[in-house]
Amino acid sequence: MWYCLGVAPGNVPRFMIINGKTTEHCEIRARDGSVGKVRDLYFDDQHWQVRYLVVDTGTWLAGRTVLIPPHVITSRDWHQSSLGVNLTKEQVRNSPDVDTQRPVSRQYEASLHEYYGWPYYWAAPAAAAGIAEPTVPMVTPLSAAPRALPGDPRATAGEPMRSEGDPHLRSLHAVKGSHLAATDGSVGHVEDFLFEDGAWTLRYMIVDTRNWLPGKTVAVPVSAVSDIDWLESKVRVDLTREAIKNGPEFNEARPVPSDYTDRLNAHFGRRGGSTARRQS
Repeated sequence: MWYCLGVAPGNVPRFMIINGKTTEHCEIRARDGSVGKVRDLYFDDQHWQVRYLVVDTGTWLAGRTVLIPPHVITSRDWHQSSLGVNLTKEQVRNSPDVDTQRPVSRQYEASLHEYYGWPYYWAAPAAAAGIAEPTVPMVTPLSAAPRALPGDPRATAGEPMRSEGDPHLRSLHAVKGSHLAATDGSVGHVEDFLFEDGAWTLRYMIVDTRNWLPGKTVAVPVSAVSDIDWLESKVRVDLTREAIKNGPEFNEARPVPSDYTDRLNAHFGRRGGSTARRQS
């Protein structure tokens, strides 16, 4: 488990940075009991926003997997690896099935959000900021041919909504191991991500440079990402190898000082943030 507390001037707590590994096996507690444990996160690679927790329900629902978005989380106890959600076990039991072995389709997301009465996070204009905004519900029955959703630029043209995987929804586990390329050569591979607690926004990539700098792991702001090619498992950043080499070291085994993120931001000349970049 790894996390650090950002501290504003005057030692006033500002935010907490959590690594993806911390969420693994976190227990999800509904209002009336345990639902299961987190096994993965799905995030939007345009806005670097965590969209769903992938929850394994274990023997309770015969091994079913369900998706739960961060906005229903009501309490977080990272020390006890527990997250409380504003749902009942019966609601989760009756939620739409999902096959996490296949890309999650926008059609499925629409059915999930309609079932719970949640707003569509991809609706404009809030999606650009990674913020959900209430929209007019779909009127087309889900059993009929799916249509473009509110907020989709094709909605006015009446084009069918794609049933294949959302091209920007990524599994955190699947992204781990992707190669990281600086402007002047290969650096290492992505080992994990750091996200801002509460906002659930990815801020930094944890990069293992063992093939280049033996024994050193560094954090790189996602705002430095210039291009992503998921088919080739490659992430490119507009930073030099030297800049990454000299960055503050990340060491999961050591206590992390409260000014760690400030040092990262000062070194790279930018804050770890969610900026949309060109995706391949």
